[in-house]
This record gives sequence, structure tokens and C-alpha cells, in this order.
Amino acid sequence: MKIHKITTLALLGTLLVNSGCDKDLLEKVNPNTPSTEQFWQTQDDALRAMVAAYSRQQIFSNYSLYWHFATTGRSDESFTNTPDTGLNQYLVFRQVNTSDQRSQFMWNDMYSIIFRCNQVLANVPNIQMDADLKKRTLAEALYLRSMVYYDMGLLFGNIPLVLTVADANTRVPQVTQEEVYAQIIKDLTAAKADLPLTYDAANKGRATRGAATALMGKVYMQMKQPQWALASEQFAEVINSNQYSLVANYADNFTEANENNSESIYEVQFSGVNQNFDQDRPGGTEGNERAQFFGPPGVGFTDVEVRPWLFNEFSDKTTTGGVDPRRDATMFSAVGTPTLYGRPFGAGGLDINPNRILWRKYQNDRTRNFENFFSGINIRLIRYADVLLMQAEALNEQNKVADAVALINQVRSRVNLVPLVAGGFNQTTLRAQLRHERITELAGEGMRWGDLIRYKLFETPAGLNELKARDADFNNFIYPRNTLLPIPQTDIDVDRTLQQNPGF
Repeated sequence: MKIHKITTLALLGTLLVNSGCDKDLLEKVNPNTPSTEQFWQTQDDALRAMVAAYSRQQIFSNYSLYWHFATTGRSDESFTNTPDTGLNQYLVFRQVNTSDQRSQFMWNDMYSIIFRCNQVLANVPNIQMDADLKKRTLAEALYLRSMVYYDMGLLFGNIPLVLTVADANTRVPQVTQEEVYAQIIKDLTAAKADLPLTYDAANKGRATRGAATALMGKVYMQMKQPQWALASEQFAEVINSNQYSLVANYADNFTEANENNSESIYEVQFSGVNQNFDQDRPGGTEGNERAQFFGPPGVGFTDVEVRPWLFNEFSDKTTTGGVDPRRDATMFSAVGTPTLYGRPFGAGGLDINPNRILWRKYQNDRTRNFENFFSGINIRLIRYADVLLMQAEALNEQNKVADAVALINQVRSRVNLVPLVAGGFNQTTLRAQLRHERITELAGEGMRWGDLIRYKLFETPAGLNELKARDADFNNFIYPRNTLLPIPQTDIDVDRTLQQNPGF
């Protein structure tokens, strides 16, 4: 069962009606305007506040849509033909300025998650409640704040590190990306001790110890000087916990029917039940919008399409000589999926040019013949397959080639690919192989942007030339400007100590 939003009526309590002419009537607290003095009293308040923090992930400018534009949409996996001029310029590295709406909305709404987590961290310690449940709730807030700061550090770089409940007058120092990562590691170290390995069905979707541990490993890998041994320790802890396993059917990681499965380490919970466009309130939509904006012509807006090189990357054969099944689970093509949403790919169906390749991950084509703004498919932010491949990379960077190959083969065997032979690789050649393994396993899931940064392809002419050969949009890429999104000008106008990212 997914975590759903708090019910405002439960927060507000019972509306009391006074029909008399009480002199003190105007001095009474409006019961329709809950305050911190009214709230933060009970264990139930603490739990509902934490759900409110989780629920903010569902906003379109967070993991429902804009995060996908910022990661998958701008990476070399994708390109755009969208008629939306602003989005087009954003995705192809042209004319994005400090008033860019998408960057501003993402910035504001990610900080809103941080704000809600900080409220939990500040107020829950003072509530009289079950001690273990209190510790778990605080640990959940530390994890969720850390997850958001990881993405903000990756996408915005040097940011204000807000660790207390902020108001309009709050000013905190802008810190470096490395300082953001250091805070995340500190918080996750504390969170791990109090997060459970698993939850009962009623609490599926909450942060677990495995999620905190895997995220810490990712942070160690993403540092300017990656800490491979420390990352490896975290991934080993996840693997050795025996809490996770690869699901038999790869495509089950991207459907609504198979959410929170054995491969899921952390996923953002969505539901298509409420369809009224009003988010973050009782009865508001909890659907993700990616499926609508990534959907094929005639079904969705097709704002983001697949680069042809990615289709060709799925060149490995299965042990029976077949095509890697992940290709057709990842993308629509006239070659691999001639029927989509119950209609033919070409004339007489959706009439799509057969040369086009479109995203299939997170689409609802298996269960219906349309898309809308209310997809109920959860977005998987950390999968066990990703942890296995990150551990393989961390081990390879420590020159433990054979151990790394064994982990890669776990991922390959799930789709029945011919196993790699450890003796055929050295550290350098396996590094290249790992890049292939990650893109074929994780394409379209938002991991590629962080990978490109870690591979340092943005930083050198040779790296950019490699990207340009796959993706013509990188001819517009200017280093270091396009490695980060702009800090919103509205925030700089308020706090003149904030320094804009380079090139803006």
C-alpha cells in the first residue's frame, strides 16, 4: 500500500461554532488556520507531518516531471522536437537564463521538501510519543532531506544549506557541492541507525536503511575525488543485507502492478486515483506527469525522444541469440514494438514515422490505450540493479576486476545475456564495459546525467567530442555553464550574497 497525503480535516480538528455574542470571539484562534502552536502535539501529528514531506515529491516540478527533463531530457540519451520554445531551449542548452521557469520551480519545490523535513526534525523531538517511532520518523526526515540535497547538489552545485526551519528572514551561507555532500553523509550516517530494513505492507514506500545506505554510496562516488572504497562499503552493506533481489521480469520495474518489489530500494509513490490537477492538498492529484509528456504522438506530447545511438547500444545477444529484451522494454520502435497502445506504429495506427524511437519506460501502454497527467506508476529512484552496477564500478576502480565482473553478470543473467569472462578484461577495458552496462540497464531512469558528470565528459574537449558524436545538442554545450542549472534570479535578488553559477 502506498503512502498517501495527509487529510487536512484531521490536521484542523473539529470546527467549533459559537452562536453567541461572546466578547472574546475575535480573539479566538481560527480553527481553519492551523498553526505550529496547535500542531506538533501528538504522535499522530508527527506521522502526518512526515507523510506531508513525502507527498511533496509528487509535485510536477519535482519527481513527477521536471526532474526527468533535467536528467533524462538533457542527457545524451535524448533529444527534443517539442514546439514548446522554452522547453526546447532548456533541453538543447540554448538561452537558458536566470529567470528560467523550470529551474526556478524545481529549486523552490525541492526546498519545500527540505522545509517540511526541517519542520519534522525541529518539532518531533518535543512530542511525547513512542521512542522507537520517534527515532524512525526523524531518520526518515534525514533521509528525505538528503535525497533532495543530493539532486540539488548535482543539478545546482553551490547552494544554501538550510538545516533549520526557515522563514522569510532566514539567510544561510551558500556552500560548495562538496560541503552539501559532506552534510548528506553526516545525516545518512545518523539516519541509518534508526531506519528499519523493511516495513509492513501499510507503510511501503517509506525510507529504509537500505535506501540510506545506497544513497550514501552514490554520494561517495559522485564527489570530485570519488571515495571508491567508502562507496564500496556502503554497497556491500546493501547487498549483504539480503533484503533485495532482481525481479525475474525486467519490465516489472516500470509498471504500476509491480511497485515496491524485491528490486526496489527507494521509489517515489504515485497514484492515478485522484484526477483534478490540484496537487498537495486532500483529494489532490498524486499522479506523475512524465507519461503524458514523454508519450508518443497521438497519445502524449512527445517532448523527449530517444537518440538512435541508444537503440543501437542494445547489441548484446541472449544465450539463445535473441535481442536484449531490455531494448523493447525501454523504448518504442517500429523494429521492436510495431504495436503500441494497441495500435500499429505506422499508417493506419498512430501514424508515427517508423524512423522515430520513443521512450517506453514508465508508459502505461501495457494496461491502456491513452495517457494523461495522472499516471500511477511509481518512479524508481534507486534499484538493486543500479547498486550492483555501482558496486562493480567501485570495485573496478580499486582494481578488483574479477569481483566486478561477477556483479555485472548478475545483472546480465536476469535478461539471459551471454556472461562476461573476467579474464577478458583489465581495469581500463572494464571501465568502458561498465558504461555500456549502465546505459542498457538504466536508460531513461534519470541516472545518466550523474554518470556523465562522474565520467568527467563535460570537462575536456575529448569528452565533449564523444558526447557530440552521439548527441548533436552538445554542440551547444558550454563548459562550465551548462553543467548546472541557474540559481533563480528571484533568490539572488532577495539574498545578494548568493553567487550565480558560472556562465549565467
